[in-house]
Amino acid sequence: MIMIENKHIKRFVQTVVPFMIIPAAAVLSALFVKREYHLAVSLFAGAFSLVLFAAGFDKKKIGTRRLVICAVMTALCFGGRFIPFLKPIVALTIISGIYLGSEAGFLVGAAAALLSNFYFGQGPWTVFQMLGWGFTGLFAGMLSGPLKKNKPLLLAYGAAAGVMYSFIMDIWTVLWYNKGFDIGLYTAAIVSAVPYTLSYMASNVIFLLMLFEPFGEKLGRVKKKYGI
Repeated sequence: MIMIENKHIKRFVQTVVPFMIIPAAAVLSALFVKREYHLAVSLFAGAFSLVLFAAGFDKKKIGTRRLVICAVMTALCFGGRFIPFLKPIVALTIISGIYLGSEAGFLVGAAAALLSNFYFGQGPWTVFQMLGWGFTGLFAGMLSGPLKKNKPLLLAYGAAAGVMYSFIMDIWTVLWYNKGFDIGLYTAAIVSAVPYTLSYMASNVIFLLMLFEPFGEKLGRVKKKYGI
């Protein structure tokens, strides 16, 4: 497992990868890349998600152990996409971010989108899904302290994460339809997507209520046992 040791490089990677490189790849691919090359763009974003993850730990052994746990959480997210209507993907990603760190949360969300779309279908939308789910884990890690202690705040964050994911996917919709961004079309996309947004919000709240405590307890034990 690669490890980034320089603190300044770490901070640079932690800022540039999620907020510049992967978003730029998503937007540019939606506008300019032919459909048959979108898998390459998604794999590019996946590789940088791993680079971001590598910037989030200090010891190689600890990073490898975290990666194994991330793989398990990603597999659970993958399976969760097969549940009809309400899905636990974002809830599991949020839990990953809170207990494993921001970079791990981003990796779980991004990898879940990339890998599950080998079954559900790859396309220019994949990188936007990677961003949408990745950001929910990233921000959950940043807010891990208060989210652990305050269940109403956790549920509110889950609902907000559903809105954020929907808004990000609406950007993809406008770019795909218009080959450029238009605020009027974006507003229309947001309005037309309200039923889906509500379902995302409901899914996140319901599955956080169901999964946060049992998964949090197990992840807490694993972290303590293996010194993560």
